[in-house]
Amino acid sequence: MDYKDYYQILGLSRNASTDEIRKAYRKLAMQYHPDRNPDDKQAEERFKEINEAYGDLQDMQKEILKTFV
Repeated sequence: MDYKDYYQILGLSRNASTDEIRKAYRKLAMQYHPDRNPDDKQAEERFKEINEAYGDLQDMQKEILKTFV
């Protein structure tokens, strides 16, 4: 299993805020969305990678919040 740096995928530093993560995700998701890039398999793969990164970062943040509450 390869290690994926989700912050790097979204172009962020490791101390990025929740808002910064969301903004970076939305920007990249629009840029690489399959509807905007029909027949572009590389854009489709990048879009999937961006979605995975955002989903996992959100899950990690939720877990962190649970430990402090």
